[in-house]
Order: sequence, then structure tokens, then C-alpha cells
Amino acid sequence: MATASPAAGTPDPQADVVAFLQRSDTFGALPKRVDTHAASVFLAGDRAWKLKRAINFGYLDFSTPDKRRDTLEAELRLNRRTAPDLYRALHRITRADGRLSIDGAGETIDWLLEMRRFPDDALLADKADHGQLDQQLLTRLADRIRSFHAAVDAISSATGAASFRHIVEGNIASMATFPEILDPGQAACLCRRQLQLIDERASLLDARAHAGRIRHVHGDLHLANIALIDGEPTLFDCLEFSVELATIDVLYDLAFLLMDLWHRNLRTEANIVFNRYLDLSPADESGIALMPLFLSVRATIRAHVLAAQSMRTNGERTIAQKARSYLDLALALLTPVPARLVAIGGLSGTGKSSVARRLAGDIGRPPGARIVRSDVLRKRLAGVPPETRLPKDGYSAAAALHVYAAANQAASAMLAYGQAAIIDAVFARRDQRDRIEAVARQAGVAFDGLWLEAAGGTRIARIERREADASDADATVAKAQSRIEIGDLGNWQTINADRSLAEVADEAEAKLEV
Repeated sequence: MATASPAAGTPDPQADVVAFLQRSDTFGALPKRVDTHAASVFLAGDRAWKLKRAINFGYLDFSTPDKRRDTLEAELRLNRRTAPDLYRALHRITRADGRLSIDGAGETIDWLLEMRRFPDDALLADKADHGQLDQQLLTRLADRIRSFHAAVDAISSATGAASFRHIVEGNIASMATFPEILDPGQAACLCRRQLQLIDERASLLDARAHAGRIRHVHGDLHLANIALIDGEPTLFDCLEFSVELATIDVLYDLAFLLMDLWHRNLRTEANIVFNRYLDLSPADESGIALMPLFLSVRATIRAHVLAAQSMRTNGERTIAQKARSYLDLALALLTPVPARLVAIGGLSGTGKSSVARRLAGDIGRPPGARIVRSDVLRKRLAGVPPETRLPKDGYSAAAALHVYAAANQAASAMLAYGQAAIIDAVFARRDQRDRIEAVARQAGVAFDGLWLEAAGGTRIARIERREADASDADATVAKAQSRIEIGDLGNWQTINADRSLAEVADEAEAKLEV
């Protein structure tokens, strides 16, 4: 049961501590105060000082100084996994002769976490608001998350479904506390559907738990808990108050970020992170079937957390409306969307991968289509990272047969999971095109083939502008491809790719009716 403590309108037991921290002589400068639902942060100079609020929401309890100390100790230790230079030390707030001080003599009455302060505009939430989440940043972010998940210990367990049901049941209790903000009928409908999906996916949830996909991860991975520090996306402010709530499926951890982007209507951005993570983590491909559930539960959490925050601020309307918007999203994320298969072909340099990224967020159910790129798949089969160059034998005729067969298999798997797929490959041969169409027929889903066509000079110029990329094609390869006889394209639709990416993507969207 989520019950805020102290209740709105009652005396604040930390009032004297807050007054002390807001004085200009405490930190040598008048601090800027930032409040969250569970803490107050005081920004002064090059430091940020966090005070846990004396609250009890049931799932988190900071109601006593000892509990706040234990939580801040955990916060310091756990966040050093991803942001070691950001988290500095834990300090006592003491009282002697009626005067408060930091690490002074007398009785310890509260605790304070010292952190390095980063620029005010460093949060990815702010960068998202200003349209500053580009592909390079999102790719580095996905890489960071994947590396972090890979580094923490796996917890082998067969209780994936039971543990996740416990999370949903906790959300049900939390939402019931705020009927004036979160419509009880809507909340009940949502929770019935979530519990039904847990039952339907119980074997997969348990299998992933048994395979070590449950780990003690970040737990609160949304855009306001990621900052661009020294040029790199840095995860901070993890869920520190409950080992149980932070020991979750790695895709459920990722789902908070994807849901946050989706709520902001940044669908392409969410899809880029989603695809890059899976490109690096083949062990998580099967978990795609769980994404609607994971995303919906994450939206549900935001709904009741914001409802609690609204109550603490005497029902502040803007926060209450935002809470309702997350409840709406949680339901919408569970709306069935038919899977479909799109193949994008064309010679190297026609812009296949760029067009795929522009399309994928709007195809199929959230977080959009899984992009199976032949260049990435080739590197995976070779056991190397996507940007590692392969020797020439990696591009033999035998290797090509292997790659296309694997792409067809991956497409079939995605469709079986209920996810739309985009296959990005040259598809220069008729038999390659026929086989990918057959995958769609066998799955009983709609198929669209798009063929991008561009002049040789355009293609070479684009290839030469590439930086780090999964494609190893160079000008020599592009010239050799120009001599290939493509043959009859059948039902594939041709798009002139000599134009800008925006123009090509717009035509592709029109042809696909997305």
C-alpha cells in the first residue's frame, strides 16, 4: 500500500534540516533546491547534496534516520557501478547545542549524500525536450546499458513469472490508493490484462530467469536518471531501496527507458536503442515477446508514482494529468498490433539502413520493428562486434548464403514472437528476394519489399562519408556491385534514393502506409 508520510498539510519532521541546507553559509553559496518524489537535492558550486525525504510509500520506507542512512549507503555503493566519479561520500547531519552542522559534534539526526554536480542541461530528459538525442548518442547509450547488464552477476532462478506477478500486484495496490487521480475502472482493466499476459508468458519469464537474464540492475532507468557527463551517457540514481525490485529481467530494466521515449513520442529514438541493444545481446532476442508487458508495467509505475507526487503537492493538476497520461499509455501499449515483414534492398550506399531506422518506430507494436541488418548479422555470426571489419573470406559466396539463411530465420522468429521485422540487406538476387517473401507467407503476415536505387556516384559518396559502421563496403565494392544484373523485382516497389533521406523515407512511409 502506497501511503505518503508525512501527509499533505502535516508538519515536516525534516523542516529544520531543510532550512539548514538551504542557508547560504552551509555550502558557501545559496543552493538551488530540486525536489523529487523521494528526495531533495541541493545544488551548490560543483557539488550536489541529496537528502532522502522522511516518507513511507510501502514499497519504499525512508521514515527514520537509520533507514535513510542505510538507503544512502546502498545508493553510494550501487551507483558507483555506473557512475564512480559522480558519487563521492556519505555525511552525517549533526546537532549540538541546538545548532546543525555536517559531520560535526553531537547527535546524528539525518544523512546526506555528496555527489559531483553535472551541468544543469546534462540530463537526457532535457536533451530529449530539445531534440538533441541523435543516433550516435543513442547508440552509445545502448552500448553502455548493455555493457552494464553484462557486467553484473546473473541470478539463476525459476521464479521469473512469480516475481513479475509480485511487481504487478504491488502496482495494483499502489494505484488503488489514488482513485481520485487514477480511474479505478481503467486501472482494474489494465491490471487484469497484465496478469493475463503474465500467465500466458509464464514459461518464457521462468526460462529467462533460469537462463540468468534476471540481474541486479539499475531498476529506475528513465531519461531523468541518465546524464551526458564528459561526453558520455552516464547512468545514475539507480533504484537503491529494494534489492528485490531492482533484481529484474534485463529487458524490463531497458523497458523503462524505451517507455519514457515512447511517452514523449520519440518512437524512432526508442527503436534505435531497442535494436542496438539486441544487436549486441542475442541472448535477449526471445524476450521480445515480453516487451508489450514490460513497457506497460513501466508506464503503470510512472502513473502511480506521479499520482503520489500530485497528492503530496495538494493535487497539483499538471502532475495529476501526467499521471493519467501514463495510465492511458499503459493500456495502449497492450493493444494488439499485427506483425508484418518489410524487406529493404538495394546496392551498398543506397541508404537502406538509414531508411530502416526512420521507418521502424512506426511499424508493428511498440517499440517498433526489429531491424535485422545483414551487415550486423554477418559480424554476429563471425563472433565480432558490429563495427569490426572482416577479412575478405567473410564475404564469400558461402558466407553470403549463411547470412541470408540466418536473416530469414531471424525474421521468422520475430514474427513468431509477434513483432514486426525489417530485413535490411542487398537482396541483389531473385532467389534471395523470393525466400524472404516466403517467410512472410509461411507466417501469414503482410509483406512489403522496397528496392532503393541510386546512381553509382551517389552511392560511393555516401560510403566514403561513413564513420564507424557495420558495413565494410568501400568504393571498390560499390563499383563492382554496379555490374550486377538485378533482374525482375516482381512485387517489390522501387524508390529513387538519389534524394535526401527525408524524401526517401517519406516515400517509403507512403508506400507502406505507416
